[in-house]
Amino acid sequence: MVRKAVIPVAGLGTRFLPITKSLPKEMLPIVDKPNLQYIVEEAIESGITEILIVSSHNKPEIENYFTEDIDLENHLEEKGKFDLLKLVEETNYDITIDFAYEDTFSGNGMAIKMAKDFVDGEPFALLYGDDLMMYNGKPVLKQLIDIHEEYGCNVIAALEVNPEEVCNYGIMKLKEGTNIIDSFVEKPKVGEAPSNYAGVGRYVLNPEVFNELDRLEMSPNGEYQFTLTFEPLMKYQEMRACPFEGTYYNIGSKIGYLKANVDFALNREDLKEFKSFLKQKEL
Repeated sequence: MVRKAVIPVAGLGTRFLPITKSLPKEMLPIVDKPNLQYIVEEAIESGITEILIVSSHNKPEIENYFTEDIDLENHLEEKGKFDLLKLVEETNYDITIDFAYEDTFSGNGMAIKMAKDFVDGEPFALLYGDDLMMYNGKPVLKQLIDIHEEYGCNVIAALEVNPEEVCNYGIMKLKEGTNIIDSFVEKPKVGEAPSNYAGVGRYVLNPEVFNELDRLEMSPNGEYQFTLTFEPLMKYQEMRACPFEGTYYNIGSKIGYLKANVDFALNREDLKEFKSFLKQKEL
């Protein structure tokens, strides 16, 4: 049973400067909710009951957002603004959300390693803050959890990308006729990738991955790259790909962020006017 999730969000968000000088990129809105809130809610809808957000001390806004604000709630109640009160109360999740802080900015491997005590020997979910999913029905993370529960293996969300885009992703080679991952290459050159199946932003992992994190060495770029733990891990533990039902957005990029805002807005019944607005544009 997978009941814990880790969400690393300690990065500096340099691709969104200058706004990220004062606002964490994870708090940038997708329509009217911080993008991190969608990721937390995906975890909750997938059956997660404990979340560890690995942040940095220069992002107090994240912890503040996921902390109950009694003064604000009392003010809204006194003013009779019950529709707004309901929106605020929806962020008072009935699960445990804890925080750890990683301020060295030395790669996602180091941030995930900080979750070892939190995981405490259990299988866990890993959701990246730059990767947003839209789904109808079963959450993407739950699709991975179902595979883990069936096989007891490590699972990676798999997305088929265009051949010219493989250099932007970790790319997996599958054993013929199966979803079992045979090898994993981080950002291969175009023309050298073992396939065009990319690993994107959702994982379910057994706790043995921390054994490989303990042995992980710093890459030449000065970071600890988490995906470098996969090859040694696969020597003694099975890892499977999960081609998922849903739409993936790389909201760490400006184009991906804009696409997500448009699609999420078009999916809202209360924003039908936006669709009419787009139809009037001469694009």
